[in-house]
Amino acid sequence: MTDSLTYADAGVDIDKANALVDKIKEIAKQTPRTGVIGEIGGFGGLFSLNIAGMERPVLVSSTDGVGTKLKIAFMMDKHNTVGIDLVAMCVNDIAVQGAKPLFFLDYLATGKLKTDTVTEIIKGIAEGCRQAACALTGGETAELPGFYSNNEYDLAGFAVGIVDNSKIIDGSEIHVGNKIVGIASSGLHSNGYSLVRKICFDILKLKIDSYVPELSKVLGDELIIPTRIYSNIIYRIYRDLPILGLAHITGGGIIDNILRIIPKSCNVVIRKGSWDVPPVFTFLQQAGKISEEEMLRTFNNGIGMIAVLSEEVAQDVLERLSAIGEKSYIIGEIVERKNSDSRIKWV
Repeated sequence: MTDSLTYADAGVDIDKANALVDKIKEIAKQTPRTGVIGEIGGFGGLFSLNIAGMERPVLVSSTDGVGTKLKIAFMMDKHNTVGIDLVAMCVNDIAVQGAKPLFFLDYLATGKLKTDTVTEIIKGIAEGCRQAACALTGGETAELPGFYSNNEYDLAGFAVGIVDNSKIIDGSEIHVGNKIVGIASSGLHSNGYSLVRKICFDILKLKIDSYVPELSKVLGDELIIPTRIYSNIIYRIYRDLPILGLAHITGGGIIDNILRIIPKSCNVVIRKGSWDVPPVFTFLQQAGKISEEEMLRTFNNGIGMIAVLSEEVAQDVLERLSAIGEKSYIIGEIVERKNSDSRIKWV
């Protein structure tokens, strides 16, 4: 062996990665926010924190990924929406505590760096940041030959937001008589996709481009719909009206997530049929012979965010959400807990 080996010979192209950073810089410029210092390309993202008007500012952070929904993107060779999912899963989790997202960073790992694919992914992340009104301040793109197949990648993200200590939404003021308002999801969001893929591809033997009459669309078009981002919606309500508690309905469904914010002295009553369930959930339940309880612990079933509100403001919130084009429903109430009661009762 006479020729000198290079990193590229081992599957890592530094020049291609550097050229990609220049493209990402241009995409990141589409997510401007007051406080950002400099641009992508440094060793760390810089953000100047403006705490004017806050007595005790608190930073709120969250990290998450997209999960096996990425398999759908691979099958469709469609990569410009999973970045929205990535941002949504992080910013929705900090929004439920009353925090406004400030900035976002991503981590993308792949077996072989494909500039066009990565560019589409980053465009989706930037769109998610735009919807959340936060800045994309940096990230990491790792080329890991031999670790991932050449046509696959993984995504993770990290969001930081801010809230005044006195404005933190923590559920501590929830009490008997409060109403539970559900805000509609856009579909499956980013949870339960291992079960979704088992039903659609292993049991039903469908293809990603199969037309599904029950959905009135091609299967892939339904499964790739990005997660709703609720941070701006929450802010528009919370700046005018009190919100006692919020739950992002992700893994664990309504059952597990609402109990994370309800005081132990209270129970929850959820009224079946009080909201519109998108056809994809009925389709999956019937095709997979899934029990009602399993559905409610695996999927959002059409409710992506839950707000606990006093009875006096619940109707006002519904009207405000309707005015901005959001579907929402009063789906239940908070009741007194008795020792023998299940924490959630479905009626």
